[in-house]
Amino acid sequence: MKKDIHPKTHKAKFVCQCGGEAELLTSSKSDTLTVEICSACHPFYTGKQRFVDTAGRIDRFRKKYAKFDKNEA
Repeated sequence: MKKDIHPKTHKAKFVCQCGGEAELLTSSKSDTLTVEICSACHPFYTGKQRFVDTAGRIDRFRKKYAKFDKNEA
């Protein structure tokens, strides 16, 4: 490997919006990093699914693009 081309690595601490904290051993950024989601609050790791009301979105989409429906043409 070539010398002096790799970024310097530092210890860093990341803080999630849920309040979870962890320390990273190798990060090119130092100090504290803020993240939106972590393993403590992600549904894949927690097993808790967040339900999002998508019915309203689907209805708005169908209403908006109803004039482009192929069945009516």
